[in-house]
Amino acid sequence: MELVYTFFVSFFLVFLSELGDKTQLLVLSFSTKDRAKNILLGVAIGTLFSHGVAILFGSKLSSLGDENFRYYLELFTYISFLLFGLFGFIPEKETTNNTKSSFLQKITSIKLNYIFVIAISIIIGELGDKTFLASLGLGVKYPSCKISLILGSILGMVLSNSFALFFGRFLGNKFNPTFVKILSNILFLLFGIIGLINLIF
Repeated sequence: MELVYTFFVSFFLVFLSELGDKTQLLVLSFSTKDRAKNILLGVAIGTLFSHGVAILFGSKLSSLGDENFRYYLELFTYISFLLFGLFGFIPEKETTNNTKSSFLQKITSIKLNYIFVIAISIIIGELGDKTFLASLGLGVKYPSCKISLILGSILGMVLSNSFALFFGRFLGNKFNPTFVKILSNILFLLFGIIGLINLIF
């Protein structure tokens, strides 16, 4: 049962967080350059490496120390979830000199197999992102459920970007991006609060 639960936790966190994210804009930029299945394959491979590494590293951290060490790791995880949710409500400032964004633009202009280019772009784009850090935290919390967490994150990324490819215009008209962002922030807050309650009590 825990495997199913962790799969859906990972899936929903990644799926909602990626709707309207910079990764989707990156995927949309490829939509006219290659077939959808190749683009989504690149997304899946990139997610496997980026989120997979985060989850494996988190689970490794969890197994290193004693019970006190693990307690503080879990405490840090849930507090970080709360912070992701709270900071998500703060309006983002537009930055014109974003080093990571400019680097990603250079990669996307390389004339290589687009599956490979997309995978590399996803790996770099997700480093340090809130979904990457959330995957790290989930690895800490559920070290014995690595496979289900990784599969959930891959499905969340692929499905979220499928919406961007196939239903981008439709969803843009039907769903307010602010609403999706608020829903994502609430989800992070809920997981953080529930986790802290279970940990403390």
